[in-house]
Amino acid sequence: MTAHPAHPPRTASAAWLGLIPFGLAVTAAALIGVLGVTGTSAEYQNLDQPSWAPPSWLFGPVWTTLYAMIAVAGWLVWRRTGWSAALTGYAAQLVLNAAWTPIFFGFGEYGLALVDIVALWVLIGATVWMFWRVYRPAAWLLVPYWAWVTFATALNAAIWSAN
Repeated sequence: MTAHPAHPPRTASAAWLGLIPFGLAVTAAALIGVLGVTGTSAEYQNLDQPSWAPPSWLFGPVWTTLYAMIAVAGWLVWRRTGWSAALTGYAAQLVLNAAWTPIFFGFGEYGLALVDIVALWVLIGATVWMFWRVYRPAAWLLVPYWAWVTFATALNAAIWSAN
């Protein structure tokens, strides 16, 4: 069998280089939200929000940490399986993640954003389950992300209801 980029790395340097595409993928997901929509902080402040809504400044540090963990989790699974069904689910949840900010802030479609984030939550859960079967530390790296999206789903629902 010939080597294929989807196969697990055979050398330590190839393994570390494999982290780059995962970092780029989560960066792309983040940048779609950051660059694709302007004025999100001001819009967030102007929404009717529940009393438990976090301040807008908190989202940047939380997402930066979560995206780093998401990248490492995907990379760890890739190192063991190459491209697999688990990573297809991983890629699908990144697409839904990237879509949420433009739907919520760009289009102001809070209900549609709620549909997106519920689907995202389900896909993260499926990804955690698939990662668990491959490499448990990778699955654990996604648990804070899943928890944050659980909270964000409740926040999205509350904002949709109030606005």
